[in-house]
Amino acid sequence: MRRSALFLVAAGVLFATAAVGQQQPALKLTATSVNVSEPGNNVRIDIVRWSSDQERNQLVTALTPPAPAPAAVPPPPAAATPAAGTEGAAARGGRGGGGGGARGGNAAGARGGGARGGARGGNAAAAPADPISTFTTAIGRAPTIGYIWTNEVTGYAIKYAFRLPSSGGNDRIILASNRRIGANTPAWTPVKGTPTPYEFTVLEIRLPSSGVGEAKGSLTTTIAVDNDTKTIGLENYAAAPALLANVKRP
Repeated sequence: MRRSALFLVAAGVLFATAAVGQQQPALKLTATSVNVSEPGNNVRIDIVRWSSDQERNQLVTALTPPAPAPAAVPPPPAAATPAAGTEGAAARGGRGGGGGGARGGNAAGARGGGARGGARGGNAAAAPADPISTFTTAIGRAPTIGYIWTNEVTGYAIKYAFRLPSSGGNDRIILASNRRIGANTPAWTPVKGTPTPYEFTVLEIRLPSSGVGEAKGSLTTTIAVDNDTKTIGLENYAAAPALLANVKRP
């Protein structure tokens, strides 16, 4: 009985491995690195499947800045200070008058303390979440749907892959990995532009129907939500330096 159970488990593992190996990628691309300290490195991109609309919406929501908080309502004005004549009358009233004054003082102090406490409480309110931090967490939790292979030992998991067909049969492809390309090697240090502090990588590929294309990345370009296409992308693609050249289908 035990041998039969082990045989079934082993057969199941082999079947699952074969199924994964037979899965055809949605798209394969090759490219070479440019505008980095060691250009000319070969890059291979294997996209197993495209992200679903739900997966896209999750990342778009994470990168969308939160709505501004409503304006704080100012506290009510403090009670007016009694006139000098009134204070004298209270003092002449003896103990009863003094008690009334004390009660009035305590009430005013309570009101003042409450206002000050409310102000301190408002200042201590939590700051709104940073969209980049929220996006970093979301991209890390997304499923792996492909890989980017560089000259490094390990590849970069693709956590987001979205294709936007454009006029003339050209494709605009957005990829995102939860790791920063070249974070552990000087070969990918950008030589153009100011490096961003992102821990992830977003690539935007422009691929014509025939010929070769290029890709630009978030190593030196900030990312944002593209409201027209409802996806993430580079904030200023036209001004960004290329990161990959000779992007083409093998």
